[in-house]
Amino acid sequence: MSPIELNKRQEEILQIVKGNGPITGEQIADRLNLTRSTLRPDLAILTMAGFLDARPRVGYFYSGKKPGQDVTDTMNNMKVKDFQSIPVVVREDVSVYDAISQMFLDDVGTLFVVDKQSYLTGVLSRKDLLRASLGSQNLTSIPVHIIMTRMPNITYCAKNESLIQAAHRLINQQIDALPVVEEQPDGFKVVGRLTKTNITRAFLSLSENHDL
Repeated sequence: MSPIELNKRQEEILQIVKGNGPITGEQIADRLNLTRSTLRPDLAILTMAGFLDARPRVGYFYSGKKPGQDVTDTMNNMKVKDFQSIPVVVREDVSVYDAISQMFLDDVGTLFVVDKQSYLTGVLSRKDLLRASLGSQNLTSIPVHIIMTRMPNITYCAKNESLIQAAHRLINQQIDALPVVEEQPDGFKVVGRLTKTNITRAFLSLSENHDL
């Protein structure tokens, strides 16, 4: 695996922890004027990569470790398929109203849109549905394919892909979920979804295995 490239916010987190550790996640978030939940995926990546260490009731501190050590070996073996969730899909001809109802019923932030052959054609976010609901439009008469983000502008991942690579993609694109797909001759079949919650679950799994 190539060296991990940190984004600007992750570099800022490292500098804060280096100068002030041990420091809690809440304190780091306060210094960056962000919420704790916003920082959670970044902290998970930095911990999984071995740049940060963590102790319960103490906080984060700079470990000085580099990729290639034991914790990173475990991280590199983590695959998307080990932590992905069941996808929530809708057909591209359903109405915006029905899509909103589906999103609330399944308690998800992203819906994946498929065609009649069940191939991925689009993604619907909360923002897409909120934008469509503004004004006096009849939401029962607007099909979701009118407002969805279409291929090839969809960011996705494969089930056998490294979890850390997929996590970087999710964070760098600033999206809530990635469709996990299997490539087939006529398109992509949706076989799962990867969310920030899944990344956090992986982080907790790593902390248990390495006594973080």
